[in-house]
Amino acid sequence: MIYWAQLFHFYQPPTQIPAVLEKICNESYKPLLEVFRQHPHARATVNINGVLLEMLRDHGHRDIINGLRELGERAQIEFTGSGKYHPILPLLPSNEVRRQIELNIVASRRALGKGYMPRGFFPPEMCYGPDIVPEIIATGHRWLILGGVACPCQWPMDRICQVEYGGKKLAVFFRDDVLSNKISFRKIGPRDFIGHLKQLNGSRDDTYIVTAMDAETYGHHIRGWERLFLSSVYEQIQPGAESYGSIKQATALAAQQSALLESAEFANQVKIVTISELLNLFPAGDTISPKLSSWSTMDDDLKASNPYPLWKDKDNEIHRLQWEHLNLCIDVVGKAQECAANEESALFARIARGLLDLAEHSCQFWWASHRPMWDINLIHLGLIEQWRVLVNAYRAINKSPAAQEIKRDYYYKLVAARDIRNKIVDKLFIE
Repeated sequence: MIYWAQLFHFYQPPTQIPAVLEKICNESYKPLLEVFRQHPHARATVNINGVLLEMLRDHGHRDIINGLRELGERAQIEFTGSGKYHPILPLLPSNEVRRQIELNIVASRRALGKGYMPRGFFPPEMCYGPDIVPEIIATGHRWLILGGVACPCQWPMDRICQVEYGGKKLAVFFRDDVLSNKISFRKIGPRDFIGHLKQLNGSRDDTYIVTAMDAETYGHHIRGWERLFLSSVYEQIQPGAESYGSIKQATALAAQQSALLESAEFANQVKIVTISELLNLFPAGDTISPKLSSWSTMDDDLKASNPYPLWKDKDNEIHRLQWEHLNLCIDVVGKAQECAANEESALFARIARGLLDLAEHSCQFWWASHRPMWDINLIHLGLIEQWRVLVNAYRAINKSPAAQEIKRDYYYKLVAARDIRNKIVDKLFIE
């Protein structure tokens, strides 16, 4: 038996404009949910970040939330944990990692109800570093998904690798990067995909494969792909030959669609499952140390010790300045919360804290990567969000009863942040 587990990653940045969000809902999210309604045997793992759930609620797209909730409550899909505002977790302090995970849990439970029971964890952009493991374990997750490039051992197909921290273990699943990217960029069709599963099925008794991609791949990035690829594959992998009524019916349907399996017998050898179901189907494997990486990291990046090239490229000066600026924001907010001992300072500290959560989102770095993404407005918009953090955080410090030398020291940090901001803006002009 070949078990196919697929993950769909739903995400839009908190700075997304409502018109674009509506376009994505109409082109991708609604058609994708309809595919699952039409194929009740199909199962999937879904990551949807809390910020997107709140945006859907606030901009009149509750039907998307209700559709996800319905699928979750009948266990056709499962949800994962993540960071609420889609931050690059390995690049944040541990307390920020924990906060982002916990904020995501609260927002997701509020939106998705009892169907939100995450056993697995999706680190945004599949960015991995060992320091995120303690927080994932501490928040009750049982497994983690990473890009295939992170795998340090023989490719696991009949066992599940693990990472360990503090005597506790976390299962690790690796996405098949090659196959996932072929689907994402329309480099493989239903017939060839089924052929790939046939080859895997012939390799050993029981095997599994995990694919993962942006949900927006279907319908938004590739028009009609949810129908041309996903529905077609689901129709070919039915729970049994009896689903077609007869072999004769199956043959007729194959002639009409030119993409069905060569026999109903093979359909019985493939099962679509959620990632969590794999925990009960396959034994634990070795305890490993995955490579620092993301789902966009290439082998050449690993050789160059550049694990997060789209978000913190070691040769990208804007990335360096962006992170220097964000780390100053984190520092100043921490001091603001520490100093907030009266009503006015507490108010501004709370505002700064909420703004910082949002300002940690990954897209501002992605648009500065030049691989090939580049957009000066979206880079600058992220910088504005961070500057709002600093304005409120320093206001909290300045209105607090903190010692004058503390206020002076943090004013100097504000000046340093202003200088960094100006350097980034200058580079945007030059680039």
